[in-house]
Amino acid sequence: MNTSTKMIGVGAALVVTLTGCGLKEGIDENANGHVKTVGYESGAEGKKNQDARLPGWVPDQAKAVAEVIRTTGSERLLKFTTAALPPTCVLGAPTKTAATLTADWWPRGAETRTDRICEDWHVFAADGAVFAYKPETIEQKP
Repeated sequence: MNTSTKMIGVGAALVVTLTGCGLKEGIDENANGHVKTVGYESGAEGKKNQDARLPGWVPDQAKAVAEVIRTTGSERLLKFTTAALPPTCVLGAPTKTAATLTADWWPRGAETRTDRICEDWHVFAADGAVFAYKPETIEQKP
């Protein structure tokens, strides 16, 4: 097992351990840089976290919020359940930038299915959930 694989395994165990204690936050390091995962019961709760604040367009009433954040850049994946998106989210074309972050809950290629723009996020709704992708804007070193 190489060092990178060991680091990912240790990071995954850390996320599971922290989540099991009621703290839904962990940090994982992988080949693409640093990745932070967070989860909140509501959008309002997530907006209070100063280290990983949810975007303002996420409704305070959003439930089951999960986010993957690149800590060395701007790329993010986001999922939550809610009644409706705010009116500030407008129709828009899918991003042409492929996601490099992954999550068990992120549908493969979901960024190509987006049909709304909420600030600088590409968004779509499916199966009672909202999925959002914020493309990387900072050049990442390989």
